[in-house]
Amino acid sequence: MDINFHKTHITQDEIDAVVLALKSGWTTMGPKTIEFERKFSEHILKNNSSSITFNTQFLHAISLNSATAALHLALKAINLKENDEVIVPTNTFVATAEVVTYFKAIPVLCDIEYETHNIDVTQIEKLITSKTRAIIPVHYGGQPCDMDEIFEIANKHELNVIEDAAHALPSYYKGTIIGGLKSDATCFSFYATKTLSTGEGGMLVTNNSQYADKVRINRLHGISKDPWKRFSQSGGWYYEVVDNGHKYNMTDINAAIGVVQLKKLEEMFKKRKEISDKYDLAFESVKGVEPLQIKRDRKTSYHLYVIKVKNRDSLISKLNEFGIGVSVHYIPIHMHPYYKETYGYKQEDYPVANQVYYKSISLPIYPDLSDDEVKFIVENVIKYAE
Repeated sequence: MDINFHKTHITQDEIDAVVLALKSGWTTMGPKTIEFERKFSEHILKNNSSSITFNTQFLHAISLNSATAALHLALKAINLKENDEVIVPTNTFVATAEVVTYFKAIPVLCDIEYETHNIDVTQIEKLITSKTRAIIPVHYGGQPCDMDEIFEIANKHELNVIEDAAHALPSYYKGTIIGGLKSDATCFSFYATKTLSTGEGGMLVTNNSQYADKVRINRLHGISKDPWKRFSQSGGWYYEVVDNGHKYNMTDINAAIGVVQLKKLEEMFKKRKEISDKYDLAFESVKGVEPLQIKRDRKTSYHLYVIKVKNRDSLISKLNEFGIGVSVHYIPIHMHPYYKETYGYKQEDYPVANQVYYKSISLPIYPDLSDDEVKFIVENVIKYAE
């Protein structure tokens, strides 16, 4: 059997949407991108628990070409400066720390919880100095971090909070959908492996109009107001560059896929949950296989299904031998040569992340995974795990 670690859920609906975008004449950022932003904002607002009140009834959603771009512009919006410090979990994809270095600021790494692989909030305050400006919690695998505690720490020390929600669509924290909390910004990813995919893409959402204006200007070279309209009949040729911006905009081709996928988000979520439930049931009484623990007051997007085993490397080899694609999320930031050598991170400072890394395997979990494939994966994990 040949089972990919991931397959993007693409149907004729997405293909037709791309064809229509191409036929429209808009292949870069245009009306379809703006439609996707509007519908994404409406989705976050609509899916909020009635028991929670948003800070505003309007949520800015700004499309970008990646979640990395979203994180970068979020830090630019809060005016991060050289030598400032930003606290990030060490168990994350390199982009979370990388964007901090764009400003010649310092990523300060925090250890994680063993059960959830999320940032350990009990360690955050120990890392805060007079140079600390922000915290970037990463909702690992889709499970929200302990946001109440993070907001309490941030308020106490007057820090910004920017959520790395690359995995967290749709995820809920105490009844509130991720994207609707009181963070300064929340950054989503639409990369090929994500729960909603546009191939490449991202979205920044914020309730702060000032931040939103700055992000919109900086996503397209620092050009003032709606530069994409310059090429429409209602636009004009004149523009002004008001900031030192970047080329981070989404295209209508990507957005067309996003609009379709957003309609299917709940359907795809249900399929992921079904697969996760099957894994949970199968591994429930298997000694030596430890799935992630989901806390009672939150709901995950089921972006990843991660288990911990003693024989991680040999199990990966055996699963690959049987045609089962797996992955590891993640090699901790403090283990990468560039970050270790540049910032002097020490292995012994992150004991939980080290332990988690050497045990963790991410199993396939995506809507097009068949029941037979899930059964085959389970059988081989149980047979060869130690």
